[in-house]
Amino acid sequence: MTAESEIIYLDNNSSTRVDPEVLEEMMPFLTTHYGNPSGSHRFGAQVKAATERAHERVAALLGCEPNEVVFTSGGTESDNTALHSALQMSPERRHVVTTSVEHNAVLNYCEAFVRRGCSVTIVAVDEQGHLDLAEMEAAIRPDTAVVSVMWANNETGVIFPLARISEICRAKGVFFHTDAVQAVGKMPIDLTKLPVHFLSLSGHKLHACKGVGALYVDRKSRFQPLLVGGPQEGGRRAGTDNVASIVGLGKAAELAIATLEEENTRVRTLRDRFEATLLAELEDVVVNGDPGMRLPNTSNLAFNGVDAQAILLKLDREGVCCSLGSSCTTGAVQPSHVLRAMHLTNERARSSLRFSFGRFNTEAELDKVVEIIPRTIRKLRQLAVM
Repeated sequence: MTAESEIIYLDNNSSTRVDPEVLEEMMPFLTTHYGNPSGSHRFGAQVKAATERAHERVAALLGCEPNEVVFTSGGTESDNTALHSALQMSPERRHVVTTSVEHNAVLNYCEAFVRRGCSVTIVAVDEQGHLDLAEMEAAIRPDTAVVSVMWANNETGVIFPLARISEICRAKGVFFHTDAVQAVGKMPIDLTKLPVHFLSLSGHKLHACKGVGALYVDRKSRFQPLLVGGPQEGGRRAGTDNVASIVGLGKAAELAIATLEEENTRVRTLRDRFEATLLAELEDVVVNGDPGMRLPNTSNLAFNGVDAQAILLKLDREGVCCSLGSSCTTGAVQPSHVLRAMHLTNERARSSLRFSFGRFNTEAELDKVVEIIPRTIRKLRQLAVM
């Protein structure tokens, strides 16, 4: 097995390293501060104060009020909860509008919704990964309950025009949900200026731990919880609080505010140098998705004529971590549904890999990887013609 010190981790859209400061802040709540925040004693009240501070920190990152933040088990639960609430609050409306490049937490929820006799309209994207906003607007019907559009795509990094989409939904009088799992911490967000009803985020994309996330719920919106039981999270998400993880997510949110400029300068520079070097060193390499309107850390590249699975295996042996696409579809026989939705040929989709940088990546790592990848691609192309 490759030693951790030898790994070059370029799969940050899949999951991120837990920041040491996050872990440090979590540790007391895994050891000495083990009380239940719902307890009626001072020991529990101290723990409760820590979870309240986490609400404040996440709210500061999103530009909202602390009581608009609901902690969940992650992005999937947040997505499901938002769609469930919108549909429950509009029982006469049994139609959802979403896009062909959403995460499976949204698409598979919609598929289950259809099996219950309801309807979904999936709006297509073009070759650059962009929506036709006129087509999206036309898809909204009188019986539409909710529109769900991700802020930034997890595979290509392509950013959708959320302000314009939210205006359309407000004019049409429908709930609007955005899966912002990849956007939070990588671009400025101010929900005081963006009329969305629900926004999902996930801790492990943000240098917090796995198993925790949050759902923003506009305080003016009607809401129906997915999990029903105790009064936790203001009655919007039952279940004993995952205190250590919630505290960690709060700290990660605070750090994300402090490192946002780095994400958009140093990390972007790493990504841009990575792409420029590979495009100069190798023929037949193409950036998938809009090369301009995308997240600063994400690079989805097609190495035409070479099978991406073979590249992945070779890079893995060299200690380079990247991915075929979303981690939730790893092992699938078909190419990425995102790349297929962008009308890429099967050959190009099957030759594509996602590389996603983060603030723990270094120039030294980049020096190594831009030597490893061209050498690997040339060798595989030589084998293909033998």
